[in-house]
Amino acid sequence: MGGTDTSRPGRGRPLAGAGSSPTGLLDLLSVAAVVLDTSGRVVFWSPQAVELFGYTAEEALGEFAAQLLIHEEHRDEVVALFAEVMESGTDWAGAFPVRHKNGGTRLVEFRNMRLLDDLGDTYALGLAVDQTLLTQVERGVALSARLVTQSPIGLAILDTDLRYLNVNPALERIHALSAADHRGRRVRDVLAFLDAEAIESRLRRVLETGEPVTDHYVVGRPASDPHHDHAWSVSYHRLEDAAGRVLGVATSVIDITERHEATISATRARNRLAMIASASASIGTTLDVEQTGHELARVVVPDLADVASVHVLESILRGRTPSVAGPARFRVVAVAAAHAREAADVADPPGELARYDGDRLLTQCVRARRPVMVAKTSGEDLRRIARTDEAASLLAHAGAHSYLAVPLLARGEVLGALSLVRTGTEASFDEDDTLLACELAGRAATCIDNARWYQSVRNTALTLQRRLLPQLPSRLPGLTIACRYLPAGAVSEIGGDWFDAMRLPGDKTALVVGDVMGSGINAAASMGQLRSATRAFAGLDLDPAEVLRHLDRLTEDVEHTIATCAYCRYDPERGECRISLAGHLPPALLRSGRPAELLDLPSGVPLGVGGTAFETTVFPFRPGDQLALYTDGLVETRSDPIDARLGTLLEALTATASQDLRQTCDRVLETLRPPGGDDDVALLVARAEP
Repeated sequence: MGGTDTSRPGRGRPLAGAGSSPTGLLDLLSVAAVVLDTSGRVVFWSPQAVELFGYTAEEALGEFAAQLLIHEEHRDEVVALFAEVMESGTDWAGAFPVRHKNGGTRLVEFRNMRLLDDLGDTYALGLAVDQTLLTQVERGVALSARLVTQSPIGLAILDTDLRYLNVNPALERIHALSAADHRGRRVRDVLAFLDAEAIESRLRRVLETGEPVTDHYVVGRPASDPHHDHAWSVSYHRLEDAAGRVLGVATSVIDITERHEATISATRARNRLAMIASASASIGTTLDVEQTGHELARVVVPDLADVASVHVLESILRGRTPSVAGPARFRVVAVAAAHAREAADVADPPGELARYDGDRLLTQCVRARRPVMVAKTSGEDLRRIARTDEAASLLAHAGAHSYLAVPLLARGEVLGALSLVRTGTEASFDEDDTLLACELAGRAATCIDNARWYQSVRNTALTLQRRLLPQLPSRLPGLTIACRYLPAGAVSEIGGDWFDAMRLPGDKTALVVGDVMGSGINAAASMGQLRSATRAFAGLDLDPAEVLRHLDRLTEDVEHTIATCAYCRYDPERGECRISLAGHLPPALLRSGRPAELLDLPSGVPLGVGGTAFETTVFPFRPGDQLALYTDGLVETRSDPIDARLGTLLEALTATASQDLRQTCDRVLETLRPPGGDDDVALLVARAEP
């Protein structure tokens, strides 16, 4: 007591044999200790008292404390309190203003108590703290406590063995575990539903390095909600005392499940938009039902389903009205699967006819014209999804757990259905998936309907065209002939080309090839008129130029009709041909033993232009000679020069000079006509016979 050493021991340095190091909290509060004798004189003055009051130990020891520290107006009150403590032995606590050595005033909080030594002497111990500092600490503690208890953020303190020491109510709710059940348990025991090993490794790294982990994303399914993903943002910070001693780790956990779900929803929305954009670009590239079905199936697998099948009603493909009762018959036009094995196990074989009874979900989908979704399939559901019990077993074996069928609707008519199955994908189909599938199916259905319409119109035009074209005999007086007609690849281009060969009086033969400008059924009908008129004029045994003159007048009377034509009359007795052109390409002549060449003829003007005379050219046509008449669809393309194409034609004719004329026609078409050409082709080859 009464010592004057004002030096401080080193902070954080434990005494020999002490159980632990100091916390530093007393240093933070800087509690001053002052001991007075019964007369009120200072007999002990701590170093903290020097800091608090400003007087050194030499200045304070032996002085009356009331005179040294208390303003005169409070001195009597303080002396009375001191006497009461000394007499009664009761403790006293309170705050009052104290005079600092520098003349200022500080509000100081005191704790006074009576002391008794082994000699029976009585002293008074006063513990003093600057009330401003104490208030700050109290407020900080109160704020911290309120934040911890009322914060929506889960907070926990772990010791250096990663055992829970304290958790706040928010973390109790997040973990669905009380604070008592947390205490003493390791992280791996509490967070078994997450990758606890990785979490503990991260926490140990924080303990070792002091580098915090902030806003780390964690996703899992807690025991309180095992069927849905939850997400948390976690942060880890190492705890140290004022002396730098590691106390443990503080963790904060923020439930960001809503943000996680919103992010997933936004990602799915972006993926859906991307899928729709991809569908817009890739579905309907051709007017072919099967190709369109394959394009639809490829778009939805694997992003929307693991297996997709496109079923088109058989009645639709045949141009009939679908039945409204009984089984439904589908043509499986396309199948796609994330894994090749699943296509065989889960879907109907592509190209085959599939019969579904009225109680099957696919049948109900097309009959009701509404989507059918089974989010979680049962055994009974699989029997209603599959065509047969065997197919249902294959579905179950493949792990089919979710099913969706949407109708293919176009222009108010149901064409079939898109069938989707999930096997490997964990998520089930939902309403968003249904909306997306309906959007994609609607786009594909319109393309399928266009393809169906195209095929119908194409078949009509082809039927008309072929009915209007003659069935020519292979032999005529002094001639062997072969002919070919190929329609254009596009329905809109069908209809304008024709050929004909007619027997005339005197064993003569008329050979005709023509091309009505335009396309479609109208062009085919105009072609039929011109062909009939040509036969009528040819029967009069008129000169070729005269025949074209009559056809020209006739064509002028047919609105918006212009045609090219090559008309040739062969006379076997004279061994010659008389030919006239109306804006047509020159025929190719192949003389026996010589290469093919183009005839140098006046080209004339197309029929329907009018006002120009046609000319007839005569050339010899002896046994073994060949004449090829053709339309421009054989030699004209958008990319190749016409001269080069005509040269190719002559080479093909020369190469097949000794072959059967049917083989010649086939070779010429194989060489010059690519599949799906843009224009009709009519080809007629005649050979003079002895």
